[in-house]
Amino acid sequence: MSSASEDYLYRFLFEEFGVRGEFVRLDASWKAVQERHDYPGWVKPALGQTLTAVTLLSGTIKFKGSLTLQLKSESDIQSLIAQATEQRTIRGMAQFVETPQANSDDMAGLLGDARLILTTEAPNGERYQGIVAVEGGDVVKSVEQYFEQSEQLPTRLWMAGNDDAFAGLFLQRLPQSEIEGEDWSRVCVLADTIKDQELLTLDVETLLHRLFHEESVRLFDPEPVAFRCSCSRERVANTLVSLGEGEVTQILEELGSISVDCEFCNANYRFDAIDAAALFKEAESAPPQVQ
Repeated sequence: MSSASEDYLYRFLFEEFGVRGEFVRLDASWKAVQERHDYPGWVKPALGQTLTAVTLLSGTIKFKGSLTLQLKSESDIQSLIAQATEQRTIRGMAQFVETPQANSDDMAGLLGDARLILTTEAPNGERYQGIVAVEGGDVVKSVEQYFEQSEQLPTRLWMAGNDDAFAGLFLQRLPQSEIEGEDWSRVCVLADTIKDQELLTLDVETLLHRLFHEESVRLFDPEPVAFRCSCSRERVANTLVSLGEGEVTQILEELGSISVDCEFCNANYRFDAIDAAALFKEAESAPPQVQ
């Protein structure tokens, strides 16, 4: 049996009818996100849910490159961003007001009416974006709503979490499946019996047996999940080169140096005049890229 403290994404399939599922528990990766920023307690639940949701979505949406789930709001929690790659590396961040107007325990009030934006970006820069309106500040309901509106796929999620770990269960009817409505309803009713503590502590085999022991469920090999930020000094350097030597020189004359902070992992990248000169010299000597 797998350890409940490990970060893994599991996929499973109901073999007798067209429903697929996933289960994920984020432990070290969720703690790594929290270590990068001192998020207040009233922000963490929504951020943890968003990070859990994008991890689950990375296992069901076909993409190459990155998958970004963002909720944008005019309320106290202004933005939640979680990103996953096809290698199951994840990162996340939140933007929020300093003093919330809503009750700190009222996630619906803290997030308010929002827009859910789901973006896939391929390595070649090709992007696909889907947007749905979200009412009532519910991360779980917003993801279910996205699949219902954009993909016409009935989908259900269950999540639980705290400062130590977050976990999520995902069920979805397979596209163009012949599943009877009563089969889909039955597995959802069974999943509705899950308790938060069970999601957070039971290993996946025990969890699936407890919920669906009368069904034929095939569990696939686990896929490890890890926190990893895609920022790097090289990527920042490429951005500076794209600005042009004149603009970078002007910034350096005004500020003395260029300092860039990654909003996801809080890493800092600093470039002075000597660094900038070396960047543009290297760019001039680089061979032209073949189109």
